[in-house]
Amino acid sequence: MSKTELANYKFATLVTMEGDVRFELLGDSAPKTVANFALLAKSDFYDGVSFHRVIADFMVQTGDPLSRDDDPSNDGSGGPGYQLEDEFNKKTPKLVRGMVAMANANEPNTNGSQFFIITADETAWLDGKHTPFGRVVEGMEMVDKISKAEIDENDHPQKDIIINDVIISRE
Repeated sequence: MSKTELANYKFATLVTMEGDVRFELLGDSAPKTVANFALLAKSDFYDGVSFHRVIADFMVQTGDPLSRDDDPSNDGSGGPGYQLEDEFNKKTPKLVRGMVAMANANEPNTNGSQFFIITADETAWLDGKHTPFGRVVEGMEMVDKISKAEIDENDHPQKDIIINDVIISRE
């Protein structure tokens, strides 16, 4: 499947143990990022990963394949084995509540597989630093529930919150 075909997917549904979260994919503003996410999802890359970083009233983060192991100290450091460039243009939306964006290594062009969903009303300090590629359209209450999980001193949930599947669709 070509990158153009992958970028044409319109929705993703995270099937989690807490419930489903459906988001619209923003292929118009971030086609390479959407294509990468769709490719990883269709290859079951995200199946079994956990939400490894949770900060109430800010965001929940997932997408690290290392979160599948029994060592929480390495969570947040894994990826697909390559990095993607950031995608910012006139169509790039602001990072506000319900937006889905790529996590990075606090450096430009270090996107991979990790992403986060914003629970804060606005996060202007992140605009231009993290590529937004989705907008939650259903299940924001599940994201809010995840964001209120009990965490340890490293913002890691005390109880694993697992993504069972990611379903990519055109409608």
